[in-house]
Amino acid sequence: MTTDTKFSRRSVLKGATTMGAAALATPLYVKRALASSGEVNILMWSDYLPPEFIAGFEAETGIKVNYTGIGSNEEIINKMKATKGQGFDIISPTNNRSLQWGPLELLQPFDLSKVNVDAVNPAMAKIGTDAWNFGDAGAHWLPHIWGTEGIAYRTDLWLPAGDAPSYGDVWSEENAGKTMGRAHSMMLGAGLYMEASGEMDPGSIWAAYEDEETMRKVWGQVTDWCVARKDRIKLIWNDADTQKNGLLNEGVVVGQTWDGPPLALKSAGEPVHYQAPVEGAMAWVDGMSMPVGAENIDQIYAFIDYAYRQEPAGVAIDSHGYNSPVLGADTYSGDTYKKNFSEAYPGDSLANLNPWPAEAPWYADVRTEFVNKFKSA
Repeated sequence: MTTDTKFSRRSVLKGATTMGAAALATPLYVKRALASSGEVNILMWSDYLPPEFIAGFEAETGIKVNYTGIGSNEEIINKMKATKGQGFDIISPTNNRSLQWGPLELLQPFDLSKVNVDAVNPAMAKIGTDAWNFGDAGAHWLPHIWGTEGIAYRTDLWLPAGDAPSYGDVWSEENAGKTMGRAHSMMLGAGLYMEASGEMDPGSIWAAYEDEETMRKVWGQVTDWCVARKDRIKLIWNDADTQKNGLLNEGVVVGQTWDGPPLALKSAGEPVHYQAPVEGAMAWVDGMSMPVGAENIDQIYAFIDYAYRQEPAGVAIDSHGYNSPVLGADTYSGDTYKKNFSEAYPGDSLANLNPWPAEAPWYADVRTEFVNKFKSA
């Protein structure tokens, strides 16, 4: 995040990530949305709305959910640019994409008097009122689901050398031909490993967000390093299902992944583990935004109201494997989620998270150049 909108590791985690979150009382919200019919069109990450969550919302409100799953922020941006913000009522950009969305003018602000903002982690809610307050018109983004990107592995086939895995394990000769990752974040992880191993100056990866000249120098070095090891990568994933399939069916032993997919597999009894690496997991918050062409306004606020209630949010955790910003939601999740969470972030892992910095349009464009160079090598 930029300096004035940065959410600290501890502030993000306070209340929402400790198992004591349930003890934090939230004010009784009495402005329940009155919508009891119609539909809501949602463009959201492909595994965020479990069937049980949708069924519960539809049964309670009478509102039909038309759910289109996506796998990247680029898909959301490109679809909204192509349709000029038409066709969907709710979309789900990640918190660090605010600098890309602001100039597009494709979103409209929420009426926060209709939203139970007190139900969610205040540091995450502040992202919307700060970084996503375009033109001082109000929050154009609300927190929905948070998680991290770290290391997943098959416990029956490989174990890390120390107490925690490393981003370098994805690129190691030991695991050659048995690893996976998403191109741009796998390359960033490689950079963090290069810093930790002394192959790059400390702080280089974060300095690359500040200006294009620095970014080109840093990512040029990272790209050369990754190209030299590209033949060790078996699979480049693009969504949650690709991650799951890689670990179960494609011979992947170690991967840089989101937390949700491998933890969902672990909950289902598969020999899969996810853990924050020694370099620190990358933390993100995916939100809800309202495009300028949104038509079903009452239904939008009814959906947000339902999503911000502890029980629906907590039950959904057990299915998708990610985390909820709703305070106390974890009290409605099962013991498996709590166990998975503690094992994914042992010791000081939570204090060592790396909040994903805000990406300016120039940064995203230049990164694409280097990613394409890596992928085509």
